[in-house]
Amino acid sequence: MPFLAKDISIINSNDPTLVGIQGKILEETRNTIIVQTQNGEKTFAKDVIHFTLDSEKEVIDGATVTQRPEDRINRKYRRN
Repeated sequence: MPFLAKDISIINSNDPTLVGIQGKILEETRNTIIVQTQNGEKTFAKDVIHFTLDSEKEVIDGATVTQRPEDRINRKYRRN
């Protein structure tokens, strides 16, 4: 499913300064997510973050979704 216009919350990251950042997803590329935060637009590499969308409990590992949004539609993912 596309991530555009969804609320994102970064739960875990290789970079501890990114943990806790929240905002609305403005754009998504193969390797990055651009988020509108309270402090402006920020770009995050998908492969270094774990995040949730729209206050759901399921945590998404960014490294598993490093493909273009249009390529992700037909892909099946294993749930933990």
